[in-house]
Order: sequence, then structure tokens, then C-alpha cells
Amino acid sequence: MSSSIREQFVIPKRYNMIAVALMVIGVIAIGALYITHGASKDHHESARFWASLLQNSVYFLLVVNASMFFICATTLAWGGWPLVFRRVPEAISAVVPVIGVICFAILMAITFGDNHTIYHWTDAEHVKHDEILDHKSGFLSKGFFTVMTILTIGLWSLLGWKMRKLSRSLDNNPLPGIEEGKKYIWKNTVWAALYLIVFALTVMSSIPWLWLMSIDAHWYSTMYSWYTFASTFVAGMALIALFVVFLKNNGYLELTNDEHLHDIGKFMFAFSVFWTYLWYSQFMLIWYANIPEETVYFKPRAEGPYSGIFWMMFIINFIAPLLILMRRGSKRNYTTITFMALLIIFGHWLDFYQMVFPGPSPDHVPMILYDFGVALGFVGLIMFVTGRALTKAPLLAKNHPFIKESVIHHT
Repeated sequence: MSSSIREQFVIPKRYNMIAVALMVIGVIAIGALYITHGASKDHHESARFWASLLQNSVYFLLVVNASMFFICATTLAWGGWPLVFRRVPEAISAVVPVIGVICFAILMAITFGDNHTIYHWTDAEHVKHDEILDHKSGFLSKGFFTVMTILTIGLWSLLGWKMRKLSRSLDNNPLPGIEEGKKYIWKNTVWAALYLIVFALTVMSSIPWLWLMSIDAHWYSTMYSWYTFASTFVAGMALIALFVVFLKNNGYLELTNDEHLHDIGKFMFAFSVFWTYLWYSQFMLIWYANIPEETVYFKPRAEGPYSGIFWMMFIINFIAPLLILMRRGSKRNYTTITFMALLIIFGHWLDFYQMVFPGPSPDHVPMILYDFGVALGFVGLIMFVTGRALTKAPLLAKNHPFIKESVIHHT
């Protein structure tokens, strides 16, 4: 079966050039943003620089980490259908430690710096005179924030590495019999379950509270973490779709067909609807209740200077996927899937923009081109690291016990 399949990915020169060019754009954007804002002695001007780095690093870290969630969730369900393209999300998940280090450095610089505009709770003197922040000080403290951040990024990276190692262990060592196959599947299931426990305790609960919701520390939402998860998971599935289409167009992943692409498209469609459900539940119910301490969060977003971004990202993230991805044919069309994947990634990047910036800059929307330039730098980094990760293992996990299920998959 494998003799006629291009198993080893070779990075095209143009791909490398684009990745490096995007990283250079990102570095230039960060430099320009630092000169115009970051170096300012005005704390609000300086916070604008750090807010951009925070938004982009957290967003893209959660997006690439969604790939390992997809692998572990399907592993725990004993789903074999993604195996013919599994090396794609594996390669994307290899970016987690790289962006994780960058994100950690940014979070620590904000937390331990002398500018408290983004995280008000880092100002000890202010907390003493703020009853709400003082009440939350056991959770919103520099020590707890640092420990949780180290544990989170470390465990994501370690467990992701373990899952990739287990997958690649069969490349040159076929399983000799059925019993060995059962043991291998069980071992995969256990490690996948461990990862999902960590994921549930971080992405689906504590980490969005610490990294993002604490920007508006007086406000809270019980749906915030699920909302953040839905946003980054659908963007993560869109990223997987982009790499699958890219590899298919370059003659790789021969066993990946329209059936597999259709199912990836289903995830993009379904989780766009799920994100909208959470968006509606969080926004409309708070707005309808009209309790001042709750609606204060949505004032600058829905009615204030960020209203244009707020409603535009709703149209991009819900209306567009609903109308375009509902049809069966659109989920099997390479051009449509590529367009929708790019649109979804951009739409949820806008979502994170309106989640972060109204805190440090409630009165006006900063020039977004700087932040988009920083985003392109992270995109280039993802392309660069993922491309190299794809070259380090065969593109087909041909010795996996469930590979036949994936080859004959029909949706």
C-alpha cells in the first residue's frame, strides 16, 4: 500500500520564503509598535503594546493546542477516521512549546512589570483599596498566576510530545499481533485521557479566567472559558483544514479524500454554531438582565467604540459559516474550505481582539494594522515550525491498528 505513496514531506522553497517573510513582517510590526507605544512612559500607551502581544500569543497558542485536543478526543473515542491525515494535527501541535515559551515571557513581563493597566490586580496597593480585587486575591495573585501558567504550558507541551512519540513509535516497528495492538490502543487511550483532564482543568476552566478574563477583574462570566474554547477550537480545525488542503494540492496525503475533508468541514460548521450558542448565552442574557456590574463588560463592545468589531466578528464567525458550510458540497470543495478556514481564523482573531483591548483601551480602538502585522508574524512561525515537524515523520501512520478504518472511511 505504501510503496506508491509519498510518505516524506519535502518543504517547498516558496513555502519557506513565505513563512520567513511573514515572521519578518511580525518582527517589524512588534518593533514599530514598541517604538510608537511600548517605549512610552505613559502607562496607557505602553499597555497598548503589551495588549497586542498578549492577544496574539494567547490566541495562537490556544489555536495550535486545539490540534492535540482533536487528536486526544478522537483517540479517546477510538475514532480511526482521522488517521490518514493525523500527522497534520501532530505537526501543528509541535508549535505549542515554541509559542508557549513566547507567551510565557509576555505574560510574565506584564504580570511582574510596573505597568498595571492590563492586569489591575497586579498592583498590590490598588488591591488593598479595592474590595472586589482583595476578595479575589487568593486566586488573582502573581504567585498563583505564575505557577498555573508554568504548569499549563509545561503539561500541554509534555503530554503533546508523549502523544506524538506514541504515534511515531509504530513507523518502523509494526505491531506483531492483535494482543500487542490492543495494548497499544489502551496505552494511547490512557495518555489521551490524561491530556484531556489537563485540558479540562486549563482551557475549559482556569486559564481563560487568568490570562483573559482577569483583564476585566471586576466582571466574570461562568461561560467565559467554554466560549474561549469554542472560539479557538473551531479556529484550530480551520488550521488543520488549511494544511490538509495544502498537502493535497502538493501531491501528498493520497489516502485523504473528500470524505475526510467533509468531516473536518463538519467540525468547522458545528463548532461555529456552538460558539454562537455560547456567544448568545453570554451576551443576550446578561444584556437582558441589565445588571450594571454585568453589562459593564459589554458597554464598550456592543454599543461603544468596539461595536463595529463586535458585530463584524459575529457575522464572520456565525452568519458566514452557517450560510456557506451548511451545504454538503461546500465542505468538499477545496476552494470553499480554504476561504472559510481563513475567514474563521481571522474572525476569531477579531473575537480575541475585542476580548482583550477594551480593558486597557476602553475609549477608542487602537490602529489594528499593528496587531494584524504581529498576527502575521505568528502565522509565519506556525508555518515554519509545522513544516519542519511534518518532515520528521512519515505523513501516514501506516502501522496503526485503525488505519484501515480511516482508508475506507465514508461519511
